[in-house]
Amino acid sequence: MSELFFKQTYSPLTSEQLVSQVKRNMDEERFNHCVRVSQMARELAKLNHYDENKAAVAGLVHDYAKQVPVSQYQTVIKTQNFDPDLLNWNRAIWHGIVGTYFIERDLKITDPEILTAVKRHTTGDVQMTTLDKIVFMADYIEPGRHFAGVEQAREVTYQNLDNGVGYQLAHTLTFLIENRNKIYPRTFKAYNVWSVKKD
Repeated sequence: MSELFFKQTYSPLTSEQLVSQVKRNMDEERFNHCVRVSQMARELAKLNHYDENKAAVAGLVHDYAKQVPVSQYQTVIKTQNFDPDLLNWNRAIWHGIVGTYFIERDLKITDPEILTAVKRHTTGDVQMTTLDKIVFMADYIEPGRHFAGVEQAREVTYQNLDNGVGYQLAHTLTFLIENRNKIYPRTFKAYNVWSVKKD
């Protein structure tokens, strides 16, 4: 997409090569989501006085490994020093935490801030950098998202990024509990930091 241009890619790849490789690794719907997250990350970075270009790169690559086959994930977890407990989870968790392996391998991005933001973008964490929060929220409120509460999530996030993180964690936990889904322990811990109302 021509509107995607990065002054710096944090990789030996040019901007055009980075976009092409991301596009090759997923279907069109997922790629379009990544483009929108990149653009939203740029917007949130501007609002929060963060490097817009770096946020846009992190937004583009956040779901790079979302459609990697399950068998590949299992092999990487077993052979690349990942926590073996990850085998008890699924791609919803893996594409953030283990996805960083594929980003480093294929896109040659080794910037720790970008990799950490990708790692935390589905689970949240007790400690989150500005970039972590930007990618976490850009993924949640990008313009293609349509769910009950998304407009309020956008409003809260535009006003205060930390409050946006708290909003997302609270609503995600509510959704998971209502559907009787497993909850990743790190997400519980993140909720207790970011979402619990302060007296």
